[in-house]
Amino acid sequence: MSRKCEVCGKGQASGNAVSHSNIHTRRKWNANIQKVRINDGGRVRKASVCTKCLKSGKVSRAV
Repeated sequence: MSRKCEVCGKGQASGNAVSHSNIHTRRKWNANIQKVRINDGGRVRKASVCTKCLKSGKVSRAV
């Protein structure tokens, strides 16, 4: 499963984890992607959507 929202394109972000001794190591932040059933132009299909798009109503969920 791809870690990318099909609506807004939000995906994985990367940066540095900084310890107390100021050692920098690479880390990643995964977007909160959920596999949900949506109405897509009259038909029902599964899509990978981030929770921000679900909460804001950019996607209509299928019942």
